Amino acid sequence: MLFEHLFNHARQRPSETAVVDDTGPYTWQQLAGMSAGLGMYISAQTAAPHVGVLLPACAGYVASFYGALLAGKTVVPINFLLSDAEVAHVIADSAIDTVVTIPQLAGRLAGTPLKVIDLMQLPPTPPAAITPRFPSPHANDTAVLIYTSGTSGRPKGVMLTYGNLQSDVDACIEAAALKQQHTFLGVIPLFHAFGMTATMLAPVQLGAPVVYLARFSAPAALEKIRRHKASLLFGVPSMFAAMARMDDGSPEDFAQFHAIISGGEPLPAAVRQAFLRRFGVEVYEGYGMSETSPVVAMNTPQAHRAGSVGRPLPGVQVRIVDDDGTPLPAGREGEVWLKGPMVMKGYYRLEEQTRDVLTADGYLKTGDLGRLDEDGFLYITGRKKDLIISAGEKAVPREIEEVLLRHPAVAEAAVVGRKDATRGEVPVAFVVLREGQTFAADALRSFARDQGLAQFKVPRQVIFVPALPRSAAGKVLKRALVEQLGT
Repeated sequence: MLFEHLFNHARQRPSETAVVDDTGPYTWQQLAGMSAGLGMYISAQTAAPHVGVLLPACAGYVASFYGALLAGKTVVPINFLLSDAEVAHVIADSAIDTVVTIPQLAGRLAGTPLKVIDLMQLPPTPPAAITPRFPSPHANDTAVLIYTSGTSGRPKGVMLTYGNLQSDVDACIEAAALKQQHTFLGVIPLFHAFGMTATMLAPVQLGAPVVYLARFSAPAALEKIRRHKASLLFGVPSMFAAMARMDDGSPEDFAQFHAIISGGEPLPAAVRQAFLRRFGVEVYEGYGMSETSPVVAMNTPQAHRAGSVGRPLPGVQVRIVDDDGTPLPAGREGEVWLKGPMVMKGYYRLEEQTRDVLTADGYLKTGDLGRLDEDGFLYITGRKKDLIISAGEKAVPREIEEVLLRHPAVAEAAVVGRKDATRGEVPVAFVVLREGQTFAADALRSFARDQGLAQFKVPRQVIFVPALPRSAAGKVLKRALVEQLGT
């Protein structure tokens, strides 16, 4: 389960390219050999059940991930973009004693008692090592302990089982019609659930090559697309916005693409339209979360509807409920609840928080607001906790953001609620202007009114900032914006 595919490809197509990273190409035989060698080395280094992986997206990350599974360990991906305090929390909470890393990142572990496996110091693995003795995990055994980005508090360890991950990979491959002939471009960090499933587990299962960028930049992504004829790209909206703003690039560069899929946070209509105008290809929006391995819905070339996040994947049940948990009919907005084989086992050592989000009949309370249309397409309209209630009226930040993004001078926008003595809350907009643009706050508020936005939804204040705070996965950190307001 999960790791057998890697070794099947190594036996059947040993000399074909499996991974290309910043150091060069690696064949299936090389990747399997590295994984098997690391599995034996990890087994000899630690008896602890969890092993940390602190690496950028590269062949070494893939080998470390599968090597840890072969050693019978649970993989703990460590986000090296977290603060020192957050990294220390992940290390302590997961009870790891060993981390696989490289010298460039080992400094993040300074002062800890951890055993460090330096990938750069390991001897080459002989090809004979590609036939290890496979462990026999149960579907309910935890394969990955992945920590949330901490956008709403301290990172929580999400326990994803072998069954969770396998079911999500199978469903993604079926829904998006992914094939071995596709070439994946990996621009999302592999410590993120989206990157792990979409650009590691899926291509390894298919036997499809994947090209990794250790660090995203729009010019580098375009260069990889041209050089390797990539045909599948999974990314976050800020990446597609950056690519659409490039001077270089043309529709010919994307002529061979099967699909470009956005996730991680809502895809603004302005970004989708800009990418379509620039390159002549659609960006299909999907939806998921770490707690669901992570993908649960996705627009695809076969079935898509602009503004939605697509239809639920095979095996996923979606329920839209009111504040009392009562199911609502199609077209009505409420909280999105999800059920399926990809839903996590629970939060690690957080039984109360697990009970808070998992219902007795197996539904995950996402905290997202949304609706289903008559054809089964899911629309995510905002976060329940982000909802702004102003004098009894409900304002959804995403609706306001979409209006602001229609203005040609606006590159990015994020709306949060600020406490108000008379109305309870009022919306405040943080806005990033396009390069070279200047604009007055009052003029932008007038634009919002002219676009038909109700008066109580028009931002009471517009704050221009050079950039929005984001997590490593590209999500806007609205908690940080609220803290800036002092509310």
